[in-house]
Amino acid sequence: MSFNFTEFKSKLEKSYDFVLNDAASLRTGRATVQILDPVVVEAYGSRMRLVEVASVQAPDPTMLLVSPWDRSLLSNIEKAISSAELNLNPVVDGDIIRIKIAPLTEEKRLEMVKILHKKIESGRVMFRNLRSDTKRDIEKQKGEDGVSEDDIKFEVKELDDLLKHHMEKLDTLAINKEKELLTI
Repeated sequence: MSFNFTEFKSKLEKSYDFVLNDAASLRTGRATVQILDPVVVEAYGSRMRLVEVASVQAPDPTMLLVSPWDRSLLSNIEKAISSAELNLNPVVDGDIIRIKIAPLTEEKRLEMVKILHKKIESGRVMFRNLRSDTKRDIEKQKGEDGVSEDDIKFEVKELDDLLKHHMEKLDTLAINKEKELLTI
């Protein structure tokens, strides 16, 4: 009997995707549509993500355009963007909302890098917790029929290799995002 790593891989990928999306929400001083990912709009009696009620475009590095599919939601979308704690000031211009993205100061860029490193570290903690839970499950096989000490050692090594690969992906994400944050 050998351990099935499918669930562990799936949880690692979900954790990585969470950190990736979390890091993408950090403002870089450039207009990217991901900046508005956390915005939730009151629409049709429920709370919906902005991308579910409008299209978002970044026509240039300093501007975002939000085009609601239903014009009656303009004021709700404007309020949602203003109250999302993203330090953005939406301006209604006819049927669209314009959002000017101001360049970040050096101090703000360094602050964003610190926040990025906290997010990356929380990802590492998630990975290590997944590893320890899975390692415990692997070691529970000890003494079962058909499972040798060598099998357990091999599976723990395979677990560590998978973890190492995902830790490297996190490091690459951190390097690329930090470069993006510090580029003017």
